[in-house]
Amino acid sequence: MECLYYFLGFLLLAARLPLDAAKRFHDVLGNERPSAYMREHNQLNGWSSDENDWNEKLYPVWKWGDMRWKNSWKGGRVQAVLTSDSPALVGSNITFAVNLIFPRCQKEDANGNIVYEKNCRNEAGLSADPYVYNWTAWSEDSDGENGTGQSHHNVFPDGKPFPHHPGWRRWNFIYVFHTLGQYFQKLGRCSVRVSVNTANVTLGPQLMEVTVYRRHGRAYVPIAEVKDVYVVTDQIPVFVTMSQKNDRNSSDETFLKDLPIMFDVLIHDPSHFLNYSTINYKWSFGDNTGLFVSTNHTVNHTYVLNGTFSLNLTVKAAAPGPCPPPPPPPRPSKPTPSLGPAGDNPLELSRIPDENCQINRYGHFQATITIVEGILEVNIIQMTDVLMPVPWPDSSLIDFVVTCQGSIPTEVCTVISDPTCEITQNTVCSPVDVDEMCLLTVRRTFNGTGTYCVNLTLGDDTSLALTSTLISVPDRDPASPLRMANSALISVGCLAIFVTVISLLVYKKHKEYNPIENSPGNVVRSKGLSVFLNRAKAVFFPGNQEKDPLLKNQEFKGVS
Repeated sequence: MECLYYFLGFLLLAARLPLDAAKRFHDVLGNERPSAYMREHNQLNGWSSDENDWNEKLYPVWKWGDMRWKNSWKGGRVQAVLTSDSPALVGSNITFAVNLIFPRCQKEDANGNIVYEKNCRNEAGLSADPYVYNWTAWSEDSDGENGTGQSHHNVFPDGKPFPHHPGWRRWNFIYVFHTLGQYFQKLGRCSVRVSVNTANVTLGPQLMEVTVYRRHGRAYVPIAEVKDVYVVTDQIPVFVTMSQKNDRNSSDETFLKDLPIMFDVLIHDPSHFLNYSTINYKWSFGDNTGLFVSTNHTVNHTYVLNGTFSLNLTVKAAAPGPCPPPPPPPRPSKPTPSLGPAGDNPLELSRIPDENCQINRYGHFQATITIVEGILEVNIIQMTDVLMPVPWPDSSLIDFVVTCQGSIPTEVCTVISDPTCEITQNTVCSPVDVDEMCLLTVRRTFNGTGTYCVNLTLGDDTSLALTSTLISVPDRDPASPLRMANSALISVGCLAIFVTVISLLVYKKHKEYNPIENSPGNVVRSKGLSVFLNRAKAVFFPGNQEKDPLLKNQEFKGVS
């Protein structure tokens, strides 16, 4: 009898050995084992438990560092990149995307085959065979016996058959996603996306792992593994962008006094979970102006004092959420007869939860901003054509008289463009020294006639103020008064030199070696010639025309 017990025990042990030897999904996909509570309360729709068996015959399992990984792909290693649109508000959908990066010179064609790119040379040089993997031919050979595609090898690691969507034969990669003790299998090409509803996902950071296999005849070969952390939260993910006119650098959270700042709230909701929710924004700007509540995601606020202020925003939205448990029914004081089936009992109906329950979700944003003085405004009040004593061919000088408000600028920049203000022709920047009145003259050169767009910017350490204008530069007519005056100046100058030379020659020719006498006639002639020359200089050489105040009052006939 004792021998019989031993024999039965041996049979039971032998029958159990295959079960113990069979791998399960959690043995293959990861070492993290969620607790029984996590498994029970994190059920993902459409996902399966990682306690299921893994078909290691079709899908071999290689540990990391196994030498077989080096030969898993022809021409190098394949890299898998896993991304997600995390963080996700609990109850919304989170989407994961996997993209495969092939070795150099390889790509996936329209039929799902892996081919070499034309005229691309890798370490092995140009390949005579255009295919890295010709899966179309493999598929035709492997399924040629029945033509139905129901071959025993067209299955996932858990034995479920591939879905036969249109074009499914062109999908040659198998992706196995694993998280929270569950897995999801997907047949795809070099890029796939999977969305998961987070209603039953535990709040906080979670780990997603993906293993990728490729076709290999009637079996599959692992080619890549990747993992990434995603976050599920009960707080609305909120971001705020801040911008201000004339602010030099909005990223440093330093802004200008007496100019409105625009605050724009961005809610991270890629699955549009809150599309039909009413969202309220409650602002506190930290400058004792009170609270401001709005349903608009943008708001403007102006700080009138310098200093540091604490900005606080609270976002409130009514979102779909779990319904609270129904209250227990009141006990009747006296037993009452039944009024019919349980579905018609009002007490029973009150226990049926409302499928459209909503819960208030909140999001918060805080920032510390600094308010300083800055250049608030800049204006061009006058444009003047500068008359030049010597003509510059095809060039004009124009003075721009500029005023500003706010702090004193330290630099000025002008950008001269075509009339559409799109094609830049010239950019000039220079430091400036301006008094408290903030009145300065900027001189710029224009090459050629026509219409120009002029952008003029005044700046300091914290601000940039811009103004623009269109200006028309007229043609320089050779018969214009300016050209005639320049010609007259040249002619008179030549005449004066000629008279001087002739006088010296005559004097040298008639010079006698007599003692110098104090002849009144000589003095008068000398003085007369001097007066003549001085008057000629006064008429034709009036001095620096730039200093003539009358020229400054000649307004340039341009377009402002």
